[in-house]
Amino acid sequence: MSASGDLRQKAIALLARREHTRVELVRKLAAHGTTEEIEAVIVDLQSSQLQSDARFADAYLRSRAARFGTSRLRQTLRQKGVDAETASTQLAAADLPDEATRARELWVRKFGTAPADAREWAKQARFLQSRGFASDVIRRLLKDPEGME
Repeated sequence: MSASGDLRQKAIALLARREHTRVELVRKLAAHGTTEEIEAVIVDLQSSQLQSDARFADAYLRSRAARFGTSRLRQTLRQKGVDAETASTQLAAADLPDEATRARELWVRKFGTAPADAREWAKQARFLQSRGFASDVIRRLLKDPEGME
């Protein structure tokens, strides 16, 4: 089998496990071929609809949206190599509950009770902030958890 055929098989094996962005595939295939060979294989995979950054973004959002805020989702997509326009388009097209609803559902699973003091408030706020939820959503949720239903 030719080097590019072997490279293509490696790429298909990776894509069979889960969706990968173009950047991820380039990184994972780097040890197995030259830049030109890798580029040719990825272009071929994209033209065959076997690799798609948009499809990766869609799959990623479906699997992670309930646990993260919009800014964290967007940041992670960018880190994985999805361009800003595709990330924004996929976030807008995703059928996600609004950020306040997702934050409240996560908060209920993690804490369930309103913060009793400033220390507990800060702990809950830090948790939600680390998950990428907007500051105004966090403040509204922790100020009146029952009112955000």
